[in-house]
Amino acid sequence: MNLTLIGYRATGKTTLARLLAERLDWDWIDADVEIERRAGKTIARVFAEDGEPAFRDLEADVIADLCRRPRLVLAAGGGAPLRPESRAAMRAAGKVVWLRARPETILGRMAADPTNPDRRPNLTDRGPLEEIVQLLKQREPVYHGSADLQVDTEGKTPEQLTVEILDRLDLGPKDAAPEDGNAA
Repeated sequence: MNLTLIGYRATGKTTLARLLAERLDWDWIDADVEIERRAGKTIARVFAEDGEPAFRDLEADVIADLCRRPRLVLAAGGGAPLRPESRAAMRAAGKVVWLRARPETILGRMAADPTNPDRRPNLTDRGPLEEIVQLLKQREPVYHGSADLQVDTEGKTPEQLTVEILDRLDLGPKDAAPEDGNAA
């Protein structure tokens, strides 16, 4: 079984993938990092030089490959669930968790990440907040239809979110049964 984290950029997918993998003693990977490794350039350069369709093709290939690996926590790119074949691969591989945040929170998190402008392209010709609102409106039905679990990331620490996800998916530590087999 795998665990795939989906949601808009800056909702905590990479941070939580690492923390969840540590707790589960699984591997983890950020699909965007793997895409950049395979392409030999940033996602922004792939968009600029090859176009969004080429990026989405590469993303779908990466998602399919990664979903074949066992015991993996996958931080999927924000647009990864847009392709039906990627949604199918994620669902077939295990549980899918949709990480949610308000547009204003997403914008603040993006602004706080100094690597964001160099690595992530703008996807529309709108201002940053308008782009987030527009894309969330388009993507939320896809995220909703893809997810086994929705988690609101507002006002929670990564550690709190890790515990919440593990508990809600019943993947947290189990209490040991009494050694003598008798119920307490």
